[in-house]
Amino acid sequence: MYQDEVVLCTASRYVQKFYLNPDFDSLPELVKDELKIMCVLFTEEIGGIIVLYFDDEGTLRIRTEAEENDFLYDEIGSGLKVRQIITDKKELFEQLEQYYQTFM
Repeated sequence: MYQDEVVLCTASRYVQKFYLNPDFDSLPELVKDELKIMCVLFTEEIGGIIVLYFDDEGTLRIRTEAEENDFLYDEIGSGLKVRQIITDKKELFEQLEQYYQTFM
């Protein structure tokens, strides 16, 4: 974790796992399911790791990472997919930011 950020959730193609920060257990099940599906599909399509986190201003951000020797990781596709997620999930992200700023 980077300084001054709070991880919401992450998924990894390498260990084939999804993690939701327990601080967000009170989110509605439908929201948790949507986050899981979004993150797992990203790692299946692009590879690597995806991290959704709140920065120090409470803005929801997306970071992607890949292991140095992962030649199957699609770096160009990663950027395109992140932009697509931000566009497609704009309303969800805004609601999550409001939730974070209200309850955290």
